[in-house]
Amino acid sequence: MAKWADYCISEVRYSTEHTHIVKVKVCPDLGDTLGNTAEWTRLEVVNSIGQGNSFVTIYKNADGKFNKGEDVRVIVVNGTKYIRTDSNSRAADNLGNLPEF
Repeated sequence: MAKWADYCISEVRYSTEHTHIVKVKVCPDLGDTLGNTAEWTRLEVVNSIGQGNSFVTIYKNADGKFNKGEDVRVIVVNGTKYIRTDSNSRAADNLGNLPEF
C-alpha cells in the first residue's frame, strides 16, 4: 500500500445538531500499514492540518481492508474553521459518509 497521507480518519462523531465534529478516529499512515488508532478532537485535526500534515478519509471494503477516501481540508466560513472533504462553503464539518461512533 502506498502512503496516502500523514494521517487517516476512519470514523467520526458529530454534535447533536450534526454540524460540528466532536471527535474523529485517526491513525498514522505508515506507508505499508496503518498505526494505532486514537481519538482526536476537531481542533486537533484543524491544528495538525495548519502545521502542514495531510489527512484522508478511509473506508473498510468487503474484505475488511481499508480503501482511500477523500482528502480532508480546512475551510473557513465567517471566521470559523471547518474540516471537510469537499469545497462547499457551508458552515458545517463534513467528512462524507464515514461511520459514526
